[in-house]
Amino acid sequence: MGSPPRSARRSEAGPEPPGPRTGGGEPSARAQRHQGPLRAPSRSTEAPPRPAPRPGGRRAPVSPPAMGSAALEILGLVLCLVGWVGLILACGLPMWQVTAFLDHNIVTAQTTWKGLWMSCVVQSTGHMQCKVYDSVLALSTEVQAARALTVGAVLLALVALFVTLAGAQCTTCVAPGPAKARVALTGGALYALCGLLALVPLCWFANIVVREFYDPTVPMSQKYELGAALYIGWAASALLMCGGGLVCCGAWVCAGRPDFSFPVKYSAPRRPTATGDYDKKNYV
Repeated sequence: MGSPPRSARRSEAGPEPPGPRTGGGEPSARAQRHQGPLRAPSRSTEAPPRPAPRPGGRRAPVSPPAMGSAALEILGLVLCLVGWVGLILACGLPMWQVTAFLDHNIVTAQTTWKGLWMSCVVQSTGHMQCKVYDSVLALSTEVQAARALTVGAVLLALVALFVTLAGAQCTTCVAPGPAKARVALTGGALYALCGLLALVPLCWFANIVVREFYDPTVPMSQKYELGAALYIGWAASALLMCGGGLVCCGAWVCAGRPDFSFPVKYSAPRRPTATGDYDKKNYV
């Protein structure tokens, strides 16, 4: 007898498995419709963790805003220091009032200077004689007020110096953060207040000198002009206010953005090995 037909052999073997494969070994079109479209394997979007920095390695780069704010604070502090020295000079110099030369004589016998603490007489020969005021209560009201305000401004500037140094980004007196920026902001505001406080007696004194100069009832020998100490004081007040404003601007940037803090890091000291030589990693 001959062999059974091919269809009979397929029925005896059982139903065909789903998704028969072609000769090339790839799934057929029917199997792909049942299984759906193939999806690419998902990739992880998380970045690999960065290695921790080694102790004593290179310093982290400083962001440009942090460097700019630190430069503003340093520049403002330098201007405030120069203004503070100028204010001390203006307070001590006796040239707040200088004799006005209203006569037609070219050569004068003497020149009178008046200040907050003393009065001086300069002879035409170059000899100068100064005398300190004997009684404070015997002085005029404007001189007493100018003394108090100028000395108060000088002492307040000293307090502002310590506060600004404590809150500056280049120091480590206070931990970096918003609190450190607020301390620097307070120091800059105190410096600006010193400038305004010193400006009051200077302008008041200048107003009195100008008013008496144009007063016809005042004798010619008792009329004075603005002395050099007033101009030095005005320049010092301007420096104090400008410097305090720069310090406040630099601190305001760091107060709004705590991530702009100026990092101050120190590398670990190099330690010698057992043989007495330094380890090679200290030179990296």
